[in-house]
Amino acid sequence: MDPVIYPENKIIAGVDEVGRGPLVGDVVTAAVILDPNHPIVGLADSKKLTEKKRLALFDEIKQKALAVSIGRATPAEIDDINILHATMLAMQRAVAGLSITPEYVFIDGNRCPQLDMPAEAVVKGDARVAEISAASIIAKVTRDAEMAELDLQYPQFGFANHKGYPTKAHFAALAEHGITPFHRKSFKPVQNIINQQD
Repeated sequence: MDPVIYPENKIIAGVDEVGRGPLVGDVVTAAVILDPNHPIVGLADSKKLTEKKRLALFDEIKQKALAVSIGRATPAEIDDINILHATMLAMQRAVAGLSITPEYVFIDGNRCPQLDMPAEAVVKGDARVAEISAASIIAKVTRDAEMAELDLQYPQFGFANHKGYPTKAHFAALAEHGITPFHRKSFKPVQNIINQQD
């Protein structure tokens, strides 16, 4: 892959999302502006890191970054406008929430949300752009923590383990217990359960 070319002397933000695939919960995005004077060693795609390493980097990013912001879209919004548009909306919210306005934004993936500044989509950006790696870590740790909280409310679903993704255990819990108010009703496996109950 070609190296990512950074625009010179610009305030750069990286944006990533977590939670497009799960059947439950918000899609969570993060935007991060790193401080060039305080580099963070070990940034990588959050999925490639151990949980312990992710948590340590999460704290370090919070301490050292110039700005960190979380954006999200709810299951109701996902059902209303579909997961792709909801993800774009959550990314817009993350960028808008930054305490410093970036001059250029790198987005993980192959498309950019509509923003007020230039943006560039970077495929596999969470492994190629430090700002996106940082955003991926912030988003994943945040969403995983929310799934652990949801697990306390609905222990029969095992959300702390599968994080709401469509696993065998999740399907079995859906079949036995029905859906929670946090499930995405527009997702086919959830729709099927609703239809069976009607």
